[in-house]
Amino acid sequence: MVRVLFSFLTLCIFAAGGVFLYFYSQVSIESNSIIEYKPKLTTRIYDRNGNLVANIFDEENRVFVKYEDIPGRIIEALVAIEDTAFFEHDGINLEAIFRALVKDIKAMAFVEGASTITQQLVKNMILTSEKKIDRKIKEMIMALKIENALTKEQILERYFNEVYFGHQYYGIKTAAMGYFKKELDELTLKETAILVGLPKAPSQFDPTRNLNLSLSRANNVVSRMYELGWINKGEYEIAMAETPVIYNETLTQNKAPYVVDEVVKEATKIFPDIKTGGYTIETSVDLKTQELANEALNFGYNEILKRDKDANASNLNGAIVVTNPLNGEVLALVGGVDYAKSNFNRATQSKRQTGSSFKPFIYQIALDMGYSTMSEIPDVAREFDDGSDKSWTPKNFDKTFTGYITLKEALQKSRNLASINLLHAIGLQRALNKLNEFGFKDVPPALSIAVGSYGISPLEYSSIYSVFAGLGVSTKSKFINSITDKNGKTLVFQPQRKRILQPEQAYLMTTLMKNIVSAGTGTRARVKGIEIAGKTGTSNDSIDVWFCGFTPEIQAIVWYGNDDYKPMRSVEQGGRTAAPVFAKFLESYIEEYPQTKRTFSVPSGVYTRNYAGKSEYYTRTSPLPNE
Repeated sequence: MVRVLFSFLTLCIFAAGGVFLYFYSQVSIESNSIIEYKPKLTTRIYDRNGNLVANIFDEENRVFVKYEDIPGRIIEALVAIEDTAFFEHDGINLEAIFRALVKDIKAMAFVEGASTITQQLVKNMILTSEKKIDRKIKEMIMALKIENALTKEQILERYFNEVYFGHQYYGIKTAAMGYFKKELDELTLKETAILVGLPKAPSQFDPTRNLNLSLSRANNVVSRMYELGWINKGEYEIAMAETPVIYNETLTQNKAPYVVDEVVKEATKIFPDIKTGGYTIETSVDLKTQELANEALNFGYNEILKRDKDANASNLNGAIVVTNPLNGEVLALVGGVDYAKSNFNRATQSKRQTGSSFKPFIYQIALDMGYSTMSEIPDVAREFDDGSDKSWTPKNFDKTFTGYITLKEALQKSRNLASINLLHAIGLQRALNKLNEFGFKDVPPALSIAVGSYGISPLEYSSIYSVFAGLGVSTKSKFINSITDKNGKTLVFQPQRKRILQPEQAYLMTTLMKNIVSAGTGTRARVKGIEIAGKTGTSNDSIDVWFCGFTPEIQAIVWYGNDDYKPMRSVEQGGRTAAPVFAKFLESYIEEYPQTKRTFSVPSGVYTRNYAGKSEYYTRTSPLPNE
């Protein structure tokens, strides 16, 4: 009998060992996902002042926190409510298992669990919540394996970063920012208790939906800590009486969606895992300026709708790009009047005809060839060969012509005939070569480019336009200042600059563009107390209207048009439609930032003298003619 019993026990031991080896072989590889922990991490995008612009992530919104940055009170709260013996056991709590087993047998059902924090981590990351014997065995074996491979601190770090806290919040740092808008070390005891109580049933205990249940669960956590002697009576009473402020909002944020789309696009070229790698992106964007730009763009949009009751509000749209032209930093970018209705970014993805806003580049080429601001050019109608069987006879907007006119007056009044005749005199090929140096790509070999037949996106245009405010240095517009990875390694994005003009020559053009704003087609862009240079632009049939303007430190490119390229009413022109938007934005901007520079600096090599009774600017390259 004894021999039979011994044989039976031996058989049971071998069978148990076989079962253990079977499950151990199954879980060995699976356990590596916990041991070699590489979670998907949220990338955070900030503006230039450290304000959160957006969180971007793929499926799981998780901001990682190292164990040493988790306050001890949070660890105590979790251990108190979930696994008091956590620091004593080896992954499973046999006493708790037997206690739960007795209750389950009495009830003839699974009524009580006995999972340790380690087992809960296994269940969250690898297994399911399904209550089956084989799953429970695998869970315990995995817990033993993980406890053998990791320290208690490493297990807690993984738990606090991995578990789901509801509301799309993965990890306790994410949840603290989402529910309370606080860092972990700023949480009260009651807020801490709410958080550690959530993973048991995130939906049931969600404080934004079921506050009473959430507070009841948190009170259980506080009471347990008091029973264990881990908090004193005063702390207990304060926590039990507290009802924290709960925030109910998405942590995605995205306060500047058109900007975020471009930032992600640029960052992905360098870091393909940008949505899962836990990067910190510091942008050049200023959220306040972004808000002002958005308000100005919508102001102009609504003004068009007021003037034209028949306009298609869903077809009409606009864009604005605000930069610091001296270093290329994009301060604001709005690619449409309503991102929720259309995420198509008209500031970066559309190429629209520039109209007369293109003329300063043609006139700059002439100045660099020796023309002066007072050189005279013919403002007369001519017939040109357009390269086909048909001839081209352009006209001025008002269908008149004035004979000979100075460069200054021709640009001030945006005379088409004078500009086309000037380009013809320069020579089309010479102009094309210089336009390529400016940064324009694939410019068609046609005289019509003098009146803006060339198409370009507002963002690309802002880069090229910076050559004037930059005193001859063109700086590529950029969104990103730096990207820091999860290990603290930072990549800094330097400005991409290129000198194209001499400072004095660029400033000479700035004086002409100041004249456009003070006395020409751009007078609606004027703002009291600050110098402004700029150029209006209206393409054929008012399909596109522009104002490209700059101050000593700020440049703004404003565009409006219909998405289907249909004409707007003829009253919609650069000076009437886009220039006031520039003024509205700039007025708000200098009110918000009164320290902004108000007057242009004059480089050496720029001179003035009386000409025809007025003081006029000139340089050695562009001397004034003799009277």
